[in-house]
Amino acid sequence: MGTERITGFTREGLVFDVHDAGPVDGTPVVLLHGFPQDSRSWGAVAGLLHARGYRTIAPDQRGYSPGARPRPLRCYRPSKLSDDIVELIESAGLGPVHLVGHDWGAAVAWEVAARRPDLLMSLTALSVPHPAAFFRAMFTSSQGLKSRYILFFQLPWFPERKLTSGKSWERSLRSTGMSSQAAARDAERMRDRDAARGALNWYRAMFLSSPRALRAKITVPTLYLWSDRDAAIGPQGAVFTPCFVAGPYTYEVLQGVSHWIPEEAPEQLDALLARHFDTVPP
Repeated sequence: MGTERITGFTREGLVFDVHDAGPVDGTPVVLLHGFPQDSRSWGAVAGLLHARGYRTIAPDQRGYSPGARPRPLRCYRPSKLSDDIVELIESAGLGPVHLVGHDWGAAVAWEVAARRPDLLMSLTALSVPHPAAFFRAMFTSSQGLKSRYILFFQLPWFPERKLTSGKSWERSLRSTGMSSQAAARDAERMRDRDAARGALNWYRAMFLSSPRALRAKITVPTLYLWSDRDAAIGPQGAVFTPCFVAGPYTYEVLQGVSHWIPEEAPEQLDALLARHFDTVPP
């Protein structure tokens, strides 16, 4: 396991920023943020994990790191996003790691677990179910209605205008349950048009997923957390997710919590992570 601090890594000429903290010799936990956030969204949870002796590595992913914002849409297909995390783990000598992802970070984490289980001790997905379960839920439940914003994000230039609008986008984030402080922080980052385009390209390239990756079953110990006040993700994906997990699987529901689990319920999340990590054989 690597014991040097990581401030970044490179892949395909792109430079990714990484926040590495906690005991440098601690068991590594890689934390993947979602839309429209960055590694700062993990601050509260990371501090709690450090107190338990874990080391946390939280990258600003493709489209979010200023040095990793390619323009072509093909650069944001899901396999590229998961390959970035594989490169981070391998180049830093971290593996195997506990991998935790929220929102889009969860989607990336599912794919990493499917393609490279040898790099993981465990998987934890927050909010977003297995990608195949999500797509199935889109066509069999109210998930399609909840996800209608994805169609809006497919439009050219207009979504960028929305994200760079400052106070308007900040109000939209608050309406989903995000705290005022977090909404102001995340809306400020999206004022940069390149940052907004990079974040939106995750949605625009999502249909370039590999059918094989969508069908692959997860073999590592897996924890899926969903919160019952999530405005974007309904419960149906959780019903289908066990169909795509062949290894040990746990499902937990956080009551009264919005989509923004890492910042709204860090203590609950920390306790569930600690329990999940403790079930993994050394």
